[in-house]
Amino acid sequence: MRVVIADDEALVRDGIARLLEDAAVEVVARAADSASLLRAVDSWVPDVAIVDIRMPPTHTDEGLVAAAEIRARHPGVGILVLSHHLDSEYAVRLLDEAPQGAGYLLKDRVSDIALLVDALRRLSEGDCVVDPAIVSRLMARRRAAKPLDELTERERQVLRLIAEGRSNKAICDTLFLSPKTVEGHIRQVFMKLALPESPDAHRRVLAVLQFLRA
Repeated sequence: MRVVIADDEALVRDGIARLLEDAAVEVVARAADSASLLRAVDSWVPDVAIVDIRMPPTHTDEGLVAAAEIRARHPGVGILVLSHHLDSEYAVRLLDEAPQGAGYLLKDRVSDIALLVDALRRLSEGDCVVDPAIVSRLMARRRAAKPLDELTERERQVLRLIAEGRSNKAICDTLFLSPKTVEGHIRQVFMKLALPESPDAHRRVLAVLQFLRA
């Protein structure tokens, strides 16, 4: 897997690169701002671009703007946005603009190399990944609107793990359920959220979007 890393802090940029290289992930380029990030992605067309959400010159949302531009130029490139801040609105914005192959993690997570590499792999395969802390915050909010209210508690747990980018096997391991049971819960989630099977739609991503928007 090939990745490009963009962060204006050299220590963060180099630290992530070293962790990934130690895990046999190829870091093909490093960038300190959005302009150099876009040039690197155009040159290398990596599997995933890791992007700091706040970069020069304004340190506001340059990472999200760059992510949107990358998806416009290279739809097959996965995007992992990193942030020091827990902001569910940024996560929703990112996934609204380009849900498939898009992820949002807190920078604290990058020290967990297994989690980081798994997130990159899933993004390269077209899944979406949302930081567990954001998922927890959204799950804690009251939701008056259906159809999410129709989900059982177990189905909500399954949807929460899907939102975190977990595979069916990981959901089985986390909830101590059989693969057949997990598949059944996922079918119920798709049915209750009115997500029929379609070759043109990634239902796991669409389910996560409904969850984030609610």
